[in-house]
Amino acid sequence: MAAPSEAAVKDSHVGEKKKPPARYWQEPRQEEEEKDENKVEKDGEQTKESVDQKEKQTQKAEKRKQQQEGQTYGKKFISGKTDPFPGPAPIPEDRVQKFKRKGKTKKSRHQRYKLKDTIARSEQASRMAQTQAARFDLLLPEDAGFLEGDEDEDTCTISQEDIADAVDISSGAKYFNLKLSQFGPYRVDYSKTGRHLVLGGRRGHVACIDWQSKQLMCEINVMESVNDVKWLHSEAMYAVAQKKWLYIYDSNGIELHCIRKFNDVLRMQFLPYHFLLATASATSFLQYLDVSVGKEVAAICTKTGRLDVMCQNPHNAIIHLGHHNGTVTLWSPNQKEALVKMLCHQGSVRSVAVDKTGTYMVTSGMDKKLKVYDIRSFKPLKSYFLPAGASCLSLSQRGLLSAATGDIVQVYRDVWSTPVTKPYMAHRVRGTVWGLHFCPFEDVLGVGHGEGFTSMLVPGAGEPNFDGLDANPYRSAKQRQEWEVKALLEKIQPELISLDPAELGQVDRATFEQRHQDRVKALGFDPLAREKFIPKYKKKGRSSAGSVERRKKQVAHEDQRDVIRKTVEDKMKVEKERKEREKKAAVISSQKSALDRFKK
Repeated sequence: MAAPSEAAVKDSHVGEKKKPPARYWQEPRQEEEEKDENKVEKDGEQTKESVDQKEKQTQKAEKRKQQQEGQTYGKKFISGKTDPFPGPAPIPEDRVQKFKRKGKTKKSRHQRYKLKDTIARSEQASRMAQTQAARFDLLLPEDAGFLEGDEDEDTCTISQEDIADAVDISSGAKYFNLKLSQFGPYRVDYSKTGRHLVLGGRRGHVACIDWQSKQLMCEINVMESVNDVKWLHSEAMYAVAQKKWLYIYDSNGIELHCIRKFNDVLRMQFLPYHFLLATASATSFLQYLDVSVGKEVAAICTKTGRLDVMCQNPHNAIIHLGHHNGTVTLWSPNQKEALVKMLCHQGSVRSVAVDKTGTYMVTSGMDKKLKVYDIRSFKPLKSYFLPAGASCLSLSQRGLLSAATGDIVQVYRDVWSTPVTKPYMAHRVRGTVWGLHFCPFEDVLGVGHGEGFTSMLVPGAGEPNFDGLDANPYRSAKQRQEWEVKALLEKIQPELISLDPAELGQVDRATFEQRHQDRVKALGFDPLAREKFIPKYKKKGRSSAGSVERRKKQVAHEDQRDVIRKTVEDKMKVEKERKEREKKAAVISSQKSALDRFKK
């Protein structure tokens, strides 16, 4: 019985000495003791620990690499299953190419590391914006549709009343007529957002309407004839071309300005990104007014007679004018002469329209022809014969063409891609058409005629998705003010208006070569004849900008020394020869001749 109890006492921990707590002054001594005691054990454990550490490092590196590639690493859901489609959803390549803005920048071998880092970050931001735009393109809520009839039914036979009855209540309310027979015919213009409408009657009636809510903003009579009306940069101001001068009014009908430099104005166009109001007058003058500062930018005498046909190219802000001799001229405020002159019709031009991409131009003339031109090559694509000719033309955001012949409005599809044999839609109004305009972002065509105004429903005319930062139909007054400030800060100067906007990013080779020749004449040698010296990159701050420039100058001076010495020697040689010639001439002139006695 005693043996087990003794063994139990020996195994007990009561008699053992406890280790004292570690003190900061005892740490080195304890480490030395532990090293002596466990030296052999540590040698075996170190090899195992080093192997384990290497394995952990490789695992971390692989995990980091997978995270950079955007993969999911076996993360499980609540159900315990892994994600069957790890990583972000793939984007179709054609959709990514649609939003591609620029190619990769070529990197030279001797670029500095800061420049390389800047270029890499710029390309990364561009790539991210491209992929995000391609992803969000899938989320656009609306699609553009067209009117489709039953079998063997022409869509041009469908009346506006039938369309208004078939669509929903809000869309059907967009078809309406305003009976204004006393002061017509009317010019029409929609604001950039497509929310507001301004009407200008020939006999002086001017009205501003929020046409979607049918709320009248202002209504005035200017007591003289009105030739044209046009919204300015926002719905707060509009311009009216009256019988004598040009007037600016606000949305409450209060006269803000009377600009007497602009007299006898017949037609107007507003360039929204340049804040320029272009006017064509009966005295053959094309004038540009900067509405942000109220100054006249340019006044050009076209010398082509009365200017009553006018439109703008939305792509490059070039003004197109139609003339009585059948020509269409293109104008910029930077030149006093026409950029292009095109002979389009055998008779006078009645109307001109340009699509939003700046690719196609549609004209109509007194010869009863409707012609489509490619502005890039200035060549005709299609020619159509209209029995009565077209007095007014207008192009929608989706490429539909509206043409007015008398009191009939016809709408055509794909006039520049396929031959058109019949109209897409047709509608008869109460009086002779005097103005046509498609509403932005809406399937609506505004028609001003002798008996008032008609708002037509044209399915597939407007762009279904708008850019909220550029033209937001639902913006508040505060948002409009913020947009106006940003638009003024980003205003494009009129000097940048040209036929090809891509020229701004190109180098003017002719001017560069001329300047280079002038520089060679002034220096006496060609500084670009040899390849430029590229200093070797040095570390420890020896490749700062100042030291690199000093090394460049030192090498350049050494290269130029011989050339300069040679040019100086040539100049001295020429000067010496000239002095010798003068000396000989002086010796010859000093010799007396027999004829000197007759000199006075």
